[in-house]
Amino acid sequence: MSKINEVVSERLGEKYYEIEHDSGLKMLVYPKENYASAYVIFGTKYGSIDTQFKLAEDSDYTVVPEGIAHFLEHKLFESEELDAFERYAKTGANANAYTSFDRTCYLFSCSKNLDKNLEILLDFVTHPYFTEATVQKEQGIIGQEIKMTQDDPSWASLFTLLEAMYKEHPVKIEIAGTVESISHITADLLYKCYNTFYNLSNMVFCAVGNVDVDTVLSVADKVLKKQEPIKIERRFFPEPDNVNSEYVEKRLAVASPIFSLGFKENISTPERSTREIIISQLLLDVIAGPTSPLYNKMLAQGLVNTSFDSEYFFGYGYSAVLFTGESENSKAVAEMIKDEIKKLQKDGISEEDFQRVRKKLYGRVVMAFNDVDEIANNMIASSFAGESVFEDAEILNSLTLQEVNSRLKSSIDTDCCSLCVILPEER
Repeated sequence: MSKINEVVSERLGEKYYEIEHDSGLKMLVYPKENYASAYVIFGTKYGSIDTQFKLAEDSDYTVVPEGIAHFLEHKLFESEELDAFERYAKTGANANAYTSFDRTCYLFSCSKNLDKNLEILLDFVTHPYFTEATVQKEQGIIGQEIKMTQDDPSWASLFTLLEAMYKEHPVKIEIAGTVESISHITADLLYKCYNTFYNLSNMVFCAVGNVDVDTVLSVADKVLKKQEPIKIERRFFPEPDNVNSEYVEKRLAVASPIFSLGFKENISTPERSTREIIISQLLLDVIAGPTSPLYNKMLAQGLVNTSFDSEYFFGYGYSAVLFTGESENSKAVAEMIKDEIKKLQKDGISEEDFQRVRKKLYGRVVMAFNDVDEIANNMIASSFAGESVFEDAEILNSLTLQEVNSRLKSSIDTDCCSLCVILPEER
């Protein structure tokens, strides 16, 4: 008998249901009153960085070609009969999927036929179909996709930066792999990865919006079969303290130079806590957010434009603070950012700035609960981290200035950074 628990946030006035399904799958159902549409995700904790792994019965690690997680995502939509997109076309759902560094998710949104769409999703994700012939065909398709992304300036900037920052970790490898790496993918390898990472104990299902527990349970009971849980051991790639290269540049068809500046965080454990993540996001807003003195100074001097942005980039075995944008003088921008970080590390963040940004982030968290897409994606991420989607609000409410200033000093090393610049092609 599946167990149903109600998860409530008194602070936010929100609730959802966590179901321990008989099959071994964790299912999260978040009904939203007065919403006409539903947004559903079925995800596995498996991404491009999972290139070496083993199960309890394995004597050694299995090493697979780079890009196989993304390749598997593409192939899973196929079947011996209609593929999943053709099935969705008959129900009117809008379906998609994505592979990131650390997870793969299959999703759809719909305003009708929820039960039929749920059945399609749970069915095709749990029934793989690979043959050598279809694998070879897909190699050509994804090979073309890889070549297209190489000409995307933002994509090229990110991965050129990651190659400059990381020496050992597979995060530096493009999510889709390379034309060479995917040529080594076989149907047997796909089944090996599928049977490892698509075990229901490694997956989470989430439905938000115009949904109800009874419908979800009815379809799950019909489609899903019980699976014994497995324990996956992922290889952690400890990184040297320093970066590969402090500066690297590349030329592409861009109208003006774009840059990516990354500060590599030296970590002793593979995963960051939600508290660490939120503090780092708060720090970025203080350092270079839209209302920060640094951002407005760079804007006034014409060093950056409104494309300037920042991100706390993290996953299993890696974390970094990134700044990106357009600039004719990227090195000057990098120096100004480093100087501002050093100043804040020396003087500390003021109580006024801390409270201003904390309240801003809290407001952003609250507003996110009006968007079914964002709720679902946040719930998947929180669940894989072993936490509730309500955790962010609780952390922001209890944060202290001392914690924030302490993390500012310990997590950002201004001597451990890389700058990548994409320049226009020479005429």
